[in-house]
Amino acid sequence: MHCPFCQHVDTRVIDSRVSEDGATIRRRRECEACGERFSTLETIELKLPLIIKGDGRREAFDARKLRLGFDRALQKRPVSEEQIEASVRAVVHQLRMTTERELASRRVGEFVMAELRKLDHVGYVRFASVYRSFEDVADFREELDRLERELPPGEGQLPLLEGEPTEKARRR
Repeated sequence: MHCPFCQHVDTRVIDSRVSEDGATIRRRRECEACGERFSTLETIELKLPLIIKGDGRREAFDARKLRLGFDRALQKRPVSEEQIEASVRAVVHQLRMTTERELASRRVGEFVMAELRKLDHVGYVRFASVYRSFEDVADFREELDRLERELPPGEGQLPLLEGEPTEKARRR
């Protein structure tokens, strides 16, 4: 591997570690020429389906775009990086499990919404508002009502303000 600092063609591995989830290997490398150290991540590369966009264009699946979608939906929400990464991996896993060579972007969006719904309801509604092109407050209200109807009994949102009762406490 080329050194990112001096572009020398030979670097050596000085340490390798498997990630907690077992999906990647982190390698610590040192350049033979300049002595600088850097890390690389090694992952399994599997052929994922091409994504068919709404306008008919086809493009290669991009995990960075997927992660960006999660990050935007969950911005300033109490969701850990580990939870987000697990959800991104779950969506990628679903894509790998499809036997199709091409997949509509709408289907990918449904996978993302299912994961966001498990993680954070506010993030879910944020994503849904863009994904489903909400046009007014009524669209938001309709989605919120649907979400509340489909929640298991006793599972509600966290209070917005400190000291405010939870949805569960208000129903009593």
